[in-house]
Formats: sequence, C-alpha cells, structure tokens
Amino acid sequence: MRRPTPFIAALLLTAIALTGCTSNDTLAEQYRDGNEKGYIAGDFQVVEIPTADRGEPVVFEGVTETGETVSSDDYRGGVLVVNFWYAACGPCIVEAPLLEEVWQEYQDQGVAFLGVNTYDQPATALSFARDNNVTYPSVIDVNDGRVKLAFAQVTPIQATPTTLVLDRDGRVAARVIGQLASASILSTLVDDALGRVD
Repeated sequence: MRRPTPFIAALLLTAIALTGCTSNDTLAEQYRDGNEKGYIAGDFQVVEIPTADRGEPVVFEGVTETGETVSSDDYRGGVLVVNFWYAACGPCIVEAPLLEEVWQEYQDQGVAFLGVNTYDQPATALSFARDNNVTYPSVIDVNDGRVKLAFAQVTPIQATPTTLVLDRDGRVAARVIGQLASASILSTLVDDALGRVD
C-alpha cells in the first residue's frame, strides 16, 4: 500500500482538525433528535490571551436558577470565572468539585464565579448544585441563549464544558475548552487575571 503524499496527508490532517471543532449547535441538534449522549467532546485546551489582544468587555444579562437577575455590571472591577455546563454532561460533573475548590479559595479575593447552564430548567440546575456541592450561582440560558451568544461574540465557545476567566475590565483573559484537568490550572489563570506575579 502506498503512503499518502505530504500534500494529501496535510489535507487529511486539516479535515480531521476541522471535524474536531464542534459547536454547541450540534449539541442542540442531538437533543432535538432525541440523542442525549451527554456532551460535545472538545480536546482539552488552555488559551491565555495577552492583555493587548483581549478585545471588548463582554456585556451580558441573565437570570439565575433562583430567579435573581445578574449582569456584567455586577462583576466589573473583579475577576469573573464563567463556566458553561449542563447537568447531564459527564465532564461537567467531573469538573464541578474542581471549580468549587477554586471558588472557595478565591471568593474573598475579588473573584466571582458564575455558571451558565445551556440546557436545564432551574429545578435541575438546583438539584445538580446540591448533589455536587456547588455554591456559586448559574444563569439559566436555555430559553434564548443570549448569555452564551454574548460571550460567543468575543470568544469561541466550541464545547461543553468551557470555562472562561474575565479580567477586571470584563474582557476574556483565558479560555479552557473541555473538562478542566485540575484545580491548579484554573488557580493559575485566576492569579494571572488578578495580576499576581510569583
């Protein structure tokens, strides 16, 4: 069997890479078709964005699982960690204690956490929070997806879960695509957004 030429091999690699960039639109299609396999897999990636390249602040408003209205204005001046998730997502369950660990470590240091639930109703989100000991709030974004859209206008949100770290100006400073591998990764990103230097 002949080996592919370098040109053909490059084309194949490009096709595979493009196939791997799935969006949550595919996830919505799965649910509409009755296929609830759980999540859209994304290769784990951590991207830190240099200060000069962060672009515009994210402007959003939503309602949490307890009915409280929150907006980007509530978080200006502090670092905000935003996690896109839903209850049936296996990686979301696995990473929940890691997110909570970092939240507990930083909540008194000018850092806020906010979940964005892209699929569930409030009762399901509250049940998930109780079952997984999550104490920070989540916006319920299933009806119109406007919070996700606000973030997607400034940064790619290719997979669930995705975790973003916003700087004090409300700009995306870091992005974690896929399941968070460790609490220390997120702690480092939060420290960087706080401007701490070891």
